[in-house]
Amino acid sequence: MTKQYDLLMRLLIIGDSGVGKTCLLCRYVDGSFFPNYAATIGIDFKVKDLTVDSKRVRTQIWDTAGQERFDTITKQYYRRAQGILLVYDISNMKTFISLNKWISFAKQYARSNAQVMVVGNKTDLDEWRAVTREQGYRFAQQNNYSFFETSAYAETGHLEEVFRDLVTRIMINHPPELMSQSSQDSNPTSDCESEENERGFSLADRAVGKCCSIV
Repeated sequence: MTKQYDLLMRLLIIGDSGVGKTCLLCRYVDGSFFPNYAATIGIDFKVKDLTVDSKRVRTQIWDTAGQERFDTITKQYYRRAQGILLVYDISNMKTFISLNKWISFAKQYARSNAQVMVVGNKTDLDEWRAVTREQGYRFAQQNNYSFFETSAYAETGHLEEVFRDLVTRIMINHPPELMSQSSQDSNPTSDCESEENERGFSLADRAVGKCCSIV
């Protein structure tokens, strides 16, 4: 059977609770925005296909819980990700300061060549901005990461550009691993079987098309 894609990538979205990780994911994949999403419990994911440099790329995008009580669950997903989006809320300085914690997790648990992008979300709240664009850019540069500001609320948030830029960087830095696709690679739920047995956390129970679920 012919595969529907040439390359498979896993992307991980991390950051404090409330920065809009789930909203970013749902806006990018489904083109939808609902302001009252429930907080993600553990891990959720969505899949989106795109074409970059004539390659059909399938992205598995993992949305992580920002609460500390889920740190043990989410850490195991770092090592499988080729790309990481490190998200903060431009109207909340605390979420920007917390980036140091999330970077320490990424450096400790992610693969050494994972591509990391710092994303300042909620630019629609510019009137209440607490973190300047220059601060975000400088922070990303100091850590050798790429940087974008965007908005899940506004359709002009350039999310396509954000994800396409990250995918392009991954293609440049991960060509050998991306060409190897086992049957397990195409099954997003295979990564969490042990967690689901130990903690009752099951992706299989989630309704198709939902951005986040409470289990």
